[in-house]
Formats: sequence, structure tokens, C-alpha cells
Amino acid sequence: MIKKSTLEQVISEDLAEIWALLDQEEKRRVLDNFVIHNFKKNQIIYAEGEKPEFIWCLIKGKVKLFKDGIGGRQQILRLYRPIQYFGYRAFFANELYVSSAAAFEASTLGTIPMQIVEELIDQNKQLAWFFIRELSKHLGGSDTRIVNLTQKHIRGRLAEALTVLIDNYGFEDDEQTLKIYMAREDLANLSNMTTSNAIRTLSSFVQERIITVDGRRIKIINESQLRKISRFG
Repeated sequence: MIKKSTLEQVISEDLAEIWALLDQEEKRRVLDNFVIHNFKKNQIIYAEGEKPEFIWCLIKGKVKLFKDGIGGRQQILRLYRPIQYFGYRAFFANELYVSSAAAFEASTLGTIPMQIVEELIDQNKQLAWFFIRELSKHLGGSDTRIVNLTQKHIRGRLAEALTVLIDNYGFEDDEQTLKIYMAREDLANLSNMTTSNAIRTLSSFVQERIITVDGRRIKIINESQLRKISRFG
């Protein structure tokens, strides 16, 4: 059982953007209703069709938002890193989840009931504007991604996926190896292509000395060229 003082430190650090907008009574309400959850690798956090009940905050680990498509093929819609919030859009839209979330690796997340969030928003205009800005940023990002996934060629889509991984998770200590190890199928699902096309395109990037591949470990050798391919498709 985590101590209340420790929990308050976790919340104040990991929910800093929201925490700074709250008065003492509002902070107490968040503290009293904040719950920490631990998920194993590939464990579902919430599933499409479920009722949204919480705002989720990724404290440690990696999380993917995805949707199952035709023939069971999965499309990765978004990747989350600490400290990011998710899972609340469906509540505001008064609908069920239209996508699912799962842990890419063992992850720690915190939740606040959306009922509490709604009550806080009703009395805190700054908090309301925080969520308006967050939803607006996600909407703009989604529009851009839709265009990229439909108009870019295969090379551009895979290059973009790799740059997304760089920007979200960074590198290991060598400043070249991606700090996330993804299966070829996951890379394909992130890039909106078949697994076989993802494998072939990775191989071409290796031959061009843009990356090296060792199992699921990908080392970026020429980041500027990778971003150029991503940009021009």
C-alpha cells in the first residue's frame, strides 16, 4: 500500500500540468481518488466498446492506442510515453471507446474517475481550457497522420514511424539504438502496411546504411536521411 505522502509526490510530479491548475481542495479530491495500476507486457488497459470511466496517466513504461481492422489486422493509432494522459475523449463525447489501449511493456499507470474530472471542470475554467487544448492538439495531429498514412509511399510511412519512435522514446546510451523494441508486425501496424512490406523496407534502409537491425533492436545510423525520407515520402 503506497503512503499518502508518496502518492501525493507521484501525482504532483506526474500530473504536474493538471496539478498546477488546482486549489488545495481540488488537489485533495484528486489525491483521494487517484489509483495506481500495474500492467504486464501486452496486457489490455481498456478495450474498444467499453464504457470510459477514467482518465489514464502513463507514469512508467510504454502504451499503444490501436484499433482492429479488416481481417483482424491491427492499426496503431498513437503511442504514449511518460507523462501523457489518455482515455478521456470518449467520455467527453458521451460514447463508448472506439479504440483499445495496451501496454507495450510492463507499465505503471494512474487513474482518476472521469466523474471527478467532470466535477472539477465544472468549477475550474483553467482545467476546462487545459482539456480543450489537449483535445485540439490531438485532433490536429490525427488529421496530419491520416494524410501521411494515405498519401506517403511505403518508404515514407516506415521512415515516419521510425521518427515517431525517436521523438517519443529516444535512444539508448549509445545515442543510436531506439529505446523501444518493436516486432515487425507492430512496425507494420504503425506504418499502415503489411508485415512483409515492412520487412522489405527495413532491409532496404539497412542496405542504404540508414539503419542497422539486430532482432528487434534498431540502430539509427543516418537520422537526417531518415527524416528526409519521412518528410518527402
